[in-house]
Amino acid sequence: MAEAFNGDLVKDMKLSKGLTAADLVAQMGDAGGFTAKHLADGARIVKEMLSDSESTNFLSFPACIVSTGMRGILAEIIPQFDAVITTTGTLDHDLARAWGQGYFSGSFEMDDAELHRKGVYRLGNILIPADNYGGVLERGMMPILKELYAEKQSWGGRELIHEFGLRVKDEGSILHQAAKHNVPVFTPGFFDGAFGANVFTFANGTKNTIDLIKDEVELSNLVFDSKKSGALMVGGGISKHHVIWWNQYKGGLDYAVYVTTASQYDGSLSGARLTEAVSWGKVKEKAHYVTVDGDATVLLPLMLAGALY
Repeated sequence: MAEAFNGDLVKDMKLSKGLTAADLVAQMGDAGGFTAKHLADGARIVKEMLSDSESTNFLSFPACIVSTGMRGILAEIIPQFDAVITTTGTLDHDLARAWGQGYFSGSFEMDDAELHRKGVYRLGNILIPADNYGGVLERGMMPILKELYAEKQSWGGRELIHEFGLRVKDEGSILHQAAKHNVPVFTPGFFDGAFGANVFTFANGTKNTIDLIKDEVELSNLVFDSKKSGALMVGGGISKHHVIWWNQYKGGLDYAVYVTTASQYDGSLSGARLTEAVSWGKVKEKAHYVTVDGDATVLLPLMLAGALY
């Protein structure tokens, strides 16, 4: 019967002292069941993608996980990729954590009215003192913007992000690691966050501009200069869509791994499985791809341990 379906025999997992995360993920691949199997497939595809010297590889993720300890893992893996596409909130949280006094653990069930009165923002179960966010960003950004716009009056968004990354003295910073390793960071929703708002405030009423068309030209060149392309996409929305949108013009992604908690049954982009992207030509029919359902703060560290170590 097993041969009739070309299936592998399901093997039991075993725990042991000294078991590594990579070994555990390998066992998940043999266990054959549910999300564990998809996670192991994701690790295998990421490893294959990053090992393919002909593949231009994209990393996309939303801002929310940058408020957590996942920031450190994202900063660590950025040198493995050729480009990052993310939301402006990523810039906000990354710089706020580099320049401020830190974010704090809370819970999902706290009294939000009380937090508001105390000047504390809640992001899930992460607590962000207001002055460690808006205030610290304004104080940190304005002198840098003044310096940069004294040099020239028009910057591409990617260029501006790179310059900030050069000036962040935090090895755990996503922007710092991207600038250090010359990995471009693109934010297609540039003004949808505090970073963009500060640029608007600084430039409004002056001849200073931000050239977002320049970013799209760079992305276009990156895609069309590649022989093959791959992507590790964490969460949906604009960061995921901008990856698959641009790659459709080159025939679609050759490798794709998508981690999501969203449901596909509301028709949302965040919920759409990668197989749906095949119908649009955004992922190739014969691509190596998998959608992994679950919380990226749990799944991504395991997947990356299985892929890289």
